[in-house]
Amino acid sequence: MMAAVASASMAPACFMAFDYGTRRVGVAVGNSLLRQAQPLKTVAAEGESRFAAIGALIREWQPAALVVGVPCHPDGAAHDNTQRARRFGRQLHGRFRLPVTEVDERYSTTEALAEGATDVDAASAAVILDQFLRTLE
Repeated sequence: MMAAVASASMAPACFMAFDYGTRRVGVAVGNSLLRQAQPLKTVAAEGESRFAAIGALIREWQPAALVVGVPCHPDGAAHDNTQRARRFGRQLHGRFRLPVTEVDERYSTTEALAEGATDVDAASAAVILDQFLRTLE
């Protein structure tokens, strides 16, 4: 999708990440200065209502780019949810005209649960965003 869009020498940039699910989407935010994500909320809506809620968050936080967790089997092979998450990323890009980066989200939910998260979907999105932020130069 896109290369890292911020580096240490650039002005701090805000990023928003998504842990896609067919019924719920976890959302997290973070920035290139602190390089630390924070769970924001879970959007429990589908269809146009989902994108309306995400649009409100994008207007509020003004991210420079979006990050979508893409699930795979442990061996890296794609499955049905892999394609759904990628489609969701394409929809985000088409609707909001922001760069979208895909991040391998294997075990993000397991990590969020291990950390004792109360909102597992949003915490999983934070794990995904933390992975992305670590790739910034």
